[in-house]
Amino acid sequence: MFQKLLGGIVGQRTEQRQADLYRNLIRHEAKIGGTVFGAVPHGHRREFFCLDEHTWVWHEEWRDNKGQQQIRTTRYDVRPDGILKSQNGHYQRVTDSEAKRLRQAAYSYIQRVNNEMYNGLITL
Repeated sequence: MFQKLLGGIVGQRTEQRQADLYRNLIRHEAKIGGTVFGAVPHGHRREFFCLDEHTWVWHEEWRDNKGQQQIRTTRYDVRPDGILKSQNGHYQRVTDSEAKRLRQAAYSYIQRVNNEMYNGLITL
């Protein structure tokens, strides 16, 4: 019984460690991704990352000219019939030109993250 209980605790710790590792990797990837379109201006926070096989996220925070905190999160859901973009709960299909830019950004992200974090271990 004790061994079974201990195994459950160790299993939970392992699962927590894996979840923590995944979050930390995503955070680091997101930071790298935030620079895909150039340097991040002082006082801004940008993140761009692949959440899962079909979802890309662009997140940006900054202060406007009045000192108000501004936050924008854009989620791209890649589907067989096109790409949906969500901002503030509003969904719309992306234009062909926006889809092309997203594709270029995704490839740049993959290359940079692969080179800067995984030392070229990922092959496309």
